[in-house]
Amino acid sequence: MRVNEPDVIQLGVDPVRFGQSFVGSEAFKALFQEGMELIEETAAYLDGPGREESRHLPRQASLAYASESMRLTTRLMQIASWLLLQRAVAEGEISPDQAQTEKNRVRLNSHDTTTTIDEYEALPARLRELMGLATRLHARILHLERLIADAAAAPRPPAANPVADQLGMLQRAFGSME
Repeated sequence: MRVNEPDVIQLGVDPVRFGQSFVGSEAFKALFQEGMELIEETAAYLDGPGREESRHLPRQASLAYASESMRLTTRLMQIASWLLLQRAVAEGEISPDQAQTEKNRVRLNSHDTTTTIDEYEALPARLRELMGLATRLHARILHLERLIADAAAAPRPPAANPVADQLGMLQRAFGSME
């Protein structure tokens, strides 16, 4: 059977949705792994060496440490929630619609800081490094979330393709257009 261009246009195949294809990809698996490793590293640091380092900080730097470590923990929990939600969609545990409902509960907020440059520079180097890694990962996830949301919000193509309809009418009026 011969297939011509209007037939292909009329197949009505939906485009691949970015979110659906991304969460099943190797790139997502790598992102998931990176996020979970950062969470583990941060928890180990804050529960061990970070706790010890914070005891030796001056009062103002100690307050900044407490504030920034709480902000870091919050950011990482939001990242973990987003990653786990996406993985659940990829593995078919929940539908994309259920994921959207859950996303409304997990807000990927930006976290403004009141820490001054001097306070930041007084923080332990490892905490500053973890803060930077989490901020970059968070920015990447915000970008992906916008891409997924934009793709999900994009209107689906109409069932009938007007170009194919016009070509069909021309073919009927003038015969085969080969």
